[in-house]
Amino acid sequence: MTSKTEEQHLIVEFKTTTQNRDRVKELLQDFIGPAREETGCLYYDLYQRADDPNTFFILDGWANETAAAGHGEHPNVKRVLEPLLPLLVSPPSIIVTNRISD
Repeated sequence: MTSKTEEQHLIVEFKTTTQNRDRVKELLQDFIGPAREETGCLYYDLYQRADDPNTFFILDGWANETAAAGHGEHPNVKRVLEPLLPLLVSPPSIIVTNRISD
């Protein structure tokens, strides 16, 4: 069992165009199942911005930095990113946070 302060939580933002929105949403959903099976995954959820439906967020939590880093190297991440990246208006923005509350 790891300490909650070792947890890493990521906020990943994906911006697309109206034309590519449905395909991007489809591809982003392909991340979820495999990620939730990974060692150290606490949660992995996809959100769509209410006031800007062309913006999506993945909020994911990991037991520690090693688990978070391992996710980035997972073959499924690379498989989904290949068709996804050309549909985005900019590269995904990744914010890494450390938990400080109990």
